[in-house]
Amino acid sequence: MIRPPYLKPGDTVAIISTARKVVKAEVKPCVDKLKSWGLYVQFGKNLFKHDNQFSGSDEERAADFQRALNNKNISAILFARGGYGTVRIIDLVDFKRFIKNLKWLIGFSDITVVHSHVHRNCDVETLHAPMSLNIPKLNDASLTVLKNTLFGERLSYSSSRQQASLEKLNRKGKASGVLVGGNLSLLYSLAGSSSDIDTTGKILFLEDLDEYLYHIDRMMMNLKRSGKLQNLAGLVVGSMSEMKDNEIPFGKTAEEIIHGTVAEYNFPVVYGFPAGHIQNNFPLLFGREATLNVTDKMELTFAS
Repeated sequence: MIRPPYLKPGDTVAIISTARKVVKAEVKPCVDKLKSWGLYVQFGKNLFKHDNQFSGSDEERAADFQRALNNKNISAILFARGGYGTVRIIDLVDFKRFIKNLKWLIGFSDITVVHSHVHRNCDVETLHAPMSLNIPKLNDASLTVLKNTLFGERLSYSSSRQQASLEKLNRKGKASGVLVGGNLSLLYSLAGSSSDIDTTGKILFLEDLDEYLYHIDRMMMNLKRSGKLQNLAGLVVGSMSEMKDNEIPFGKTAEEIIHGTVAEYNFPVVYGFPAGHIQNNFPLLFGREATLNVTDKMELTFAS
């Protein structure tokens, strides 16, 4: 895939929202942090508009995204927040000029729509990472990794510490492939569309928030029945946060549901990777060749 230029001091980052509304006070701490890195910040024209739960109308949110994509002086687009709404505007956006003026697209959750659409249609790397509302809440370690990644340092993870209940679900092995994925619910919603994910020969990352456990099972069965699991190189499962259950319990955790769905395959799998809807959401380079090595510890290394 094509790689946007890394950031350097003096570059400009655009902050826009393709989903839920925000107010200026919520964004200011992130602006202060970006400025401390030597970056300039430009707000989308409609960033602080409100249309019910959205940050402006579909047309206004799409226009902000389009202007930021087209602007040669913008080096990265940082999405303000997730929620819901990006899928409503993705088909209103033209990525032709983006291909000629590459920039990093940074976000997670609802921004899975952007990641998947850009990978499928543009072959450009993107960054699954905290957004404007999340960046000020990061601890020093995750904040440093985010900054270093944006400024071009090689990204790699290694950990031997893991929750015992998750570690026992891991499947050992080593595999390489381009990393793709994001929020499971969003990937499920894109099935059959022009933004649908291609997983063949790739390492898939999944995370989710606030879903009923039977919904997790249903979405995983969709991935399985549509052939998106059988040709994977590997699977990385991030946080499955604040899961819900019915009065009659489903009987498995989200991770156990995923474990059962992929039991018949032989690719390496790791659970509990520190990315997703958690406070210290570590960045992942989507579209980049990566190597996953699961032994008694976990290693995820990205190509330089």
